[in-house]
Amino acid sequence: MTRPRLPHLLAEARSGVLLFSVTPPKRSTADERIREIAEVTLDRLNGLDLDGLILYDIDDESDRNPDTRPFPFLATLDPARYYETHLSSWTQPVIIYRCVGKYAEDELRDWMRDADTEQVLGVFVGASSGGKEVRTGLRRAQELRAETRPELPLGAVVIGERRDEHLRMLAKQERGASFFVSQVIYHVNETKNLISDYYYECRARDVQPRTVIFTLSLCGSLKTLEFLGWLGVEVPRWLENSLRHAGDPLDESYKHCLDIARDLRDFCEHLGVPYGFNIESVSIRKAEIEATTRLAADVAALLGR
Repeated sequence: MTRPRLPHLLAEARSGVLLFSVTPPKRSTADERIREIAEVTLDRLNGLDLDGLILYDIDDESDRNPDTRPFPFLATLDPARYYETHLSSWTQPVIIYRCVGKYAEDELRDWMRDADTEQVLGVFVGASSGGKEVRTGLRRAQELRAETRPELPLGAVVIGERRDEHLRMLAKQERGASFFVSQVIYHVNETKNLISDYYYECRARDVQPRTVIFTLSLCGSLKTLEFLGWLGVEVPRWLENSLRHAGDPLDESYKHCLDIARDLRDFCEHLGVPYGFNIESVSIRKAEIEATTRLAADVAALLGR
């Protein structure tokens, strides 16, 4: 039986969605190298049983955290343009992230008007802090979508460490979000708390829970661990100790990601919350890239593929 395409899976709030996410190359990358990166990316994707691809939109978040960023911020190519120019041969749907504060209203309108809603979905990301100057706010971007292209499937970001996040999810749902993608998860208990709160609040309001896609990302070095902390990702102290003292942090992280996937799969199926997984690949190290591809295959097996 043919599996429905991603927009239909999410519109029907189905479980078992599997995505893979990448960041476009840096703007400073030479054209020939961009083409090489795209070709390698497509080769990796074609070997996996995926429902879709996520292309991240990166913004400078130094306003949110005054500490020195472990990895310097470098602007990347526009994800929509990168997809159209270099990844158009990818036949599965693509979720384009939009850090809406970077764009004028007309830019967002034009992109939404041109999007093929059978192939392209969007996730709107708000400003990294309340004091940041933006060109378009998150709520205004949601209004623009309702005015310009309400049929464009729209998702929203979930941050499990944030207080009352389940209420934020429901507010975004009311403004058009039909699915959610989490920030990187290392603290599974915080995520289970969120999913539990979300499920019971949905039940109290007689609202259907939407698919929540959990992001898994390998941590192959202590510097990556430091960067996770800078981003605000909560890593349990016991896991941080394990990664710091492991002979192979990448292998230790791999095992933990699979444990998280099993735990969240079982928990969501027990409650009846539709779920999926997003395997994030943002490292440039060969070992981490290869391990991330293996992780996607292993999570596909956990989903019964």
